[in-house]
Amino acid sequence: MAVRLRMMRMGRRNRPYYRIGAFDAREERDGRAIENLGTYDPIESDKEKQVTLKKERVEYWLKVGAKPTESVASILKRFGIPLKK
Repeated sequence: MAVRLRMMRMGRRNRPYYRIGAFDAREERDGRAIENLGTYDPIESDKEKQVTLKKERVEYWLKVGAKPTESVASILKRFGIPLKK
């Protein structure tokens, strides 16, 4: 099973809020996650509160071969989590 680390859109209209999770690659965007790994709130003005991550679980999923999307990869890079190429 191919696993992707990506975001699921939550929140109301014009107020997006995202959950970062591990998903089966064949699952739709807002489908069921294998595991929720954190949140991303693009509207939050405080950069420290904008993203919350379970760092050890993200590292586990990357170690077993999960591939992050471009947007999740940029968030992980900001947190200093190394990505395998």
